[in-house]
Amino acid sequence: MKIIKMITVLLGLSSTASAGEFEKDTFLTPNGKEIVIYAIKHGSLRITYDGLEIEVDPVSKMEPATDYSKFPKADYILVTHEHHDHLDAQAINDLTKKGTILITNNNCSKILGKGEVMKNGDQKKLKKGILLDAVPAYNTSEGRTQFHPKGRDNGFILTLDGFRIYIAGDTEDIPEMKEMKNIDVAFLPTNQPYTMTPEQTANAARIIQPKVLFPYHFGKTKIEEVSRLLKGSGIDVRIRKYQ
Repeated sequence: MKIIKMITVLLGLSSTASAGEFEKDTFLTPNGKEIVIYAIKHGSLRITYDGLEIEVDPVSKMEPATDYSKFPKADYILVTHEHHDHLDAQAINDLTKKGTILITNNNCSKILGKGEVMKNGDQKKLKKGILLDAVPAYNTSEGRTQFHPKGRDNGFILTLDGFRIYIAGDTEDIPEMKEMKNIDVAFLPTNQPYTMTPEQTANAARIIQPKVLFPYHFGKTKIEEVSRLLKGSGIDVRIRKYQ
């Protein structure tokens, strides 16, 4: 069993949240190294591992406002796509230090004028024991494909010392999910019509079979429905403040 322990801490949130004021879940890798995942908001999360800071889709002004200038500087920043609730130049600048590696898709790199580009299917070794795979993220339902067209945006599978975290980005339950194996933790978006309905999220989870599922990017969706739909599945569904 790769996931050995979990610790959840909820601290008080101020009107402008800074580092440390978030729910967090702690996991251990197969070799006993600690991974901490902080629920920032919506599509934004912070991951700490082996002294490294990893930020995913950091966004400052979207409510609740987040002051990234008070966060530890990032070693890696991952941005899935260019929508305003995922790409924020100010947040990226606040998190950047000498040596920070920004990884994103082609459109974001053009907008920002910087960043290492990964496209669907690419794999990058970030450091010894750390792999990053860029995977497809797109809409399939009629009338939704304009939101996230196939081939443009990324999801990411981040592997830390053998522990695999799937960060889906903005997607529906696409056929490529059948190829995603041995996922320890999955982040699946659940805000129809832009991403998935609770039923689609539950279907995606059954396909991927993560040990732990965090529905995220869910806005006003009745997110408890995901837990109901997956009752008895063996998947540990954890609801955090990812509105």
